Amino acid sequence: MANQPSAAELARLEEELDPEMAFRKVPHGTALIIGGLLLALSAFHYYTAGFGLLRETTHRGIHLAFVLGLIFLVFSARKSDARTVHASTFWRPGGVPLYDWICAAAVAVASLYVPYIFEDLVFRVGNPSTLDVVMGTITIVLMIEATRRAIGWGLPLIALFAMIYAIFGPWFPGIFLHPGATWSVLVNHLYLTSQGVYGVALGVVATYVFHFVLFGVLATRIGLGRLFLGVAAAVAGRFAGGPAKVSIFGSALFGMISGSSVANTVTVGSLTIPMMIRLGYQRHFAAAVESTAATGGQITPPIMGAAAFLMVEFLNLPYATIVIAAVIPAFMHFFGVLMQVHFEARRNGMRGMTDAEAPKLKEVFARDWPTIAPLFGLIVVLFTGYTPYLAAFWGITGCMLVGLAHYRAASALAFALAIGIAAPTEFLRVPGVNAAFTLAAFAVMAHGVLLKSAEGRKRVNDMVDAFILGAKYAIGVGAAAATVGIIVGVVTLTGVGFKISWIVTSLADQWAKGVLDLVPFLPFDVKTATLFFTLLLTGIVCILLGCGVPTTANYIIMVTVAAPALGMLGVNPLVAHFFVFYYGVLADVTPPVAIAAYAGASMAGADPFKTGNTAFRLALGKVLVPFVFVFSPSMLIMVPSFTWTELIGSTAACLASITLLSAAFSGWLLAPLAMWERLILGIAALPLILAMPMSVALGLVIAAPVLLRQALARKAAVAPA
Repeated sequence: MANQPSAAELARLEEELDPEMAFRKVPHGTALIIGGLLLALSAFHYYTAGFGLLRETTHRGIHLAFVLGLIFLVFSARKSDARTVHASTFWRPGGVPLYDWICAAAVAVASLYVPYIFEDLVFRVGNPSTLDVVMGTITIVLMIEATRRAIGWGLPLIALFAMIYAIFGPWFPGIFLHPGATWSVLVNHLYLTSQGVYGVALGVVATYVFHFVLFGVLATRIGLGRLFLGVAAAVAGRFAGGPAKVSIFGSALFGMISGSSVANTVTVGSLTIPMMIRLGYQRHFAAAVESTAATGGQITPPIMGAAAFLMVEFLNLPYATIVIAAVIPAFMHFFGVLMQVHFEARRNGMRGMTDAEAPKLKEVFARDWPTIAPLFGLIVVLFTGYTPYLAAFWGITGCMLVGLAHYRAASALAFALAIGIAAPTEFLRVPGVNAAFTLAAFAVMAHGVLLKSAEGRKRVNDMVDAFILGAKYAIGVGAAAATVGIIVGVVTLTGVGFKISWIVTSLADQWAKGVLDLVPFLPFDVKTATLFFTLLLTGIVCILLGCGVPTTANYIIMVTVAAPALGMLGVNPLVAHFFVFYYGVLADVTPPVAIAAYAGASMAGADPFKTGNTAFRLALGKVLVPFVFVFSPSMLIMVPSFTWTELIGSTAACLASITLLSAAFSGWLLAPLAMWERLILGIAALPLILAMPMSVALGLVIAAPVLLRQALARKAAVAPA
């Protein structure tokens, strides 16, 4: 297998392909200052995760001050200016414009103002002073500009429209009419209460998401990503269309530690895309396979991007519940991509990797097995009742231990044994235990550095760089979470969420009655049809919104606006949250703003739009599965109505539906498919989505003639001449 690109090469590719990674180039001295601030941000979160969080508002305020202030130093006002290193002048101290330094300082002070007045806040809410309004205005205005720099115009424009709606409510027509709010009232609600900027979204990023982003960067840096790719190549590489299947398995494994679609695409795709092209896959198909598989990182336990932690807060459920619920739907996504890749490989007669190209599983583990210990520690702590941030703390500590210690294997084994013994008990809750463990880990690391100083210094530099890079990756998410607080705040202030829910359900009900009047023999009632059309409308809105908004922000907005509509129709809250989350992730491979697909297209030298269309088609598992688990909630396992019968039935129906649709798209099942056969299989797959006995029977009856002809064609093809 080809050599994996270095960490520096992967970082360069991510900066080129992901707009959220277009960091400003600055002179060395300024880079040291900014790097020091980024390192301090990571160190702050690492320390508080292991030794106790600060008071809620104080913790969120410090996080927001760092995040927004750093964005003005890390991101240029214009993307075209980011690649130029400017000399230091009076108007550009340290190569950074003076107004950026002023904005960074102003937004940091304004972000810390709320924690500063926290003791008096109970007397200020609803009656803000002039200084409160000024500080709130500075925070809101500069936060929107910081978000624009970090992630683009999509989310800031939605936030601006939300504020316009809040202020000019009396001018809006019909059901959207409301009394309106003054700027002072709006700032009070968004800035001084927990319903806006300092709300749940920012809290989740500050207490959970940041730590897991940092863990993912450190785990990749010590070689865990290389282990996953090696395992994928050894297990799947020799089958038909080998590199494409390596891409799927590699992305599934790498997605466990990376919640970023683009990072997953770049890291895994740098190896698999060239191999797929050499094997004979068309460039756009190779890029689409990788980018579609890569988006699975956001739905693959145990990290799942940021949305899983938001679900913990919104639903008040243990993190383990969310992770278990995600297992089968995540499998279905990768199964959908795998089936289309397999059929494509069989149709074109593509070979697998040769023995020379595919690594040996034993050799892969012999080289990199110690890197699995931090992930093991994180999962054990996570599933034994401790908080997610404490689990991340031990995962990060394990990464540093394995990454820096000279005796990597011995250190990994000792760490895994210690966590395995300590985590299932209350031992880690005892005061001082975290400190003792951490000091012991640092002692081992220091021993490794001193024992082999040249290599030790290199490893220390790698760890420091990973801490800095982790903070860089997380500041964009932090800004987005704070800005989405504006939208949530406007929804709670105006009540517009319930109005939108009523509109959606009313429209769906009209469509359902119209369809059943037109086709009265369909095997479901008006209530089921209304739910189906509500899901359809919600999914479309999620995809459209996701075209300009990061997945995390998309999820929060849709939970605030769309989830109530599903709740009105009796959908379990966990199921509703998973539905909007899955459709939000689809935006990463849906044109016109399919950032993961476009990253893959750039690496493959393929047409971006064609790649995006193919990637959306390959993501059919992610399109179908949310409908299945809404109608059959047992697929998520962790629901009150769970039954084994429903789980087995819905899983089997989903597998069958995905297989039939994959065959219809690919033109191959057991033998080549004629166009009329592809059409019939596509139609037969749709009733299976509902996973009800009548709908499953209908789908199988429709598909039966094609399945019979395929079996006969297969038998004829293998029969001796």
